[in-house]
Amino acid sequence: MTVQAILFACTMNAVRSPMAAALLRHLAGRGVHIESAGVFAGELDPLAVAAMDEIGLEIKAHKPRRFEDLEDGSFDLVITLSPEAQHKAVEMTRTAATQVEYWPTMDPTAVEGSREQRLTAYRAVRDQLLERLKGRFMAPKAIDT
Repeated sequence: MTVQAILFACTMNAVRSPMAAALLRHLAGRGVHIESAGVFAGELDPLAVAAMDEIGLEIKAHKPRRFEDLEDGSFDLVITLSPEAQHKAVEMTRTAATQVEYWPTMDPTAVEGSREQRLTAYRAVRDQLLERLKGRFMAPKAIDT
């Protein structure tokens, strides 16, 4: 199946799903419609912005929104990053020909400690998402013999 429209979803649309959407936009370029949403609309997390800035991707203009706020609910693929988003996506796509994948992803907002310790958790989520996205969407490179 060719994927032309992808939705990333998490609980608040404030950390994981905006990070994943920005990463895939960077990897895929144009030609794929990519959005993100949450079960609830939270406030964009400044540490998520900082972690993405470190790799040259800007998300500070992102406005968190809920599933219900999406203008177009037709996606080929919904990738959920939290249990709450998984339940909501299954409910939302029950009568649609939409593939739903659950990628359990740690919520870095649960990590306590200094700013640097907390930022380390956000970097780990960012890097985990990047590797998962590369594995899922990037064609394998030819092996030199």
